[in-house]
Amino acid sequence: MVEVGESMPRAKLFDTELQPVNLSKAVKKGTVVLAFFPGAFTGVCTKELCTFRDDLSKLNSVNANILAVSVDGPFANKAFKEKHGLGFPILSDYRRKAVRAFGIELKDFAGLKGYTAAKRAVFIVSPDGIVKYKWVSDDPTVEPDYAAIHAALSAMAQ
Repeated sequence: MVEVGESMPRAKLFDTELQPVNLSKAVKKGTVVLAFFPGAFTGVCTKELCTFRDDLSKLNSVNANILAVSVDGPFANKAFKEKHGLGFPILSDYRRKAVRAFGIELKDFAGLKGYTAAKRAVFIVSPDGIVKYKWVSDDPTVEPDYAAIHAALSAMAQ
């Protein structure tokens, strides 16, 4: 599993418009909150991403951007993004390369043998590609500590 102080793994994912996004290039544009979530249209994931949506101005005030990542296909992610008015990229890791590279595989998700999703996880990555904050849950029903994320971002902005 990727730890604080380590370089973020390289990964190429696809956005909701089927365009490739290299994570290493995305973080060079500024601090990134990388939020992995198990599945679009599930209750806790919807609540989490809508919380990030509602906190966008706070994130932007400390020069942070959010990138959300799931193993869902770009088509499901696009429908999810549109339905909930999410103003940030949702990236598809349908090949599960980023999930494996970050060490956050959630195997047999929802009791489906052989189905691997992403654990609910948040990494804050600095523009130089270094992980500055990490939170990972083995329980997909647990949301991240949003106050801790904002505190970490505020500390980085000083």
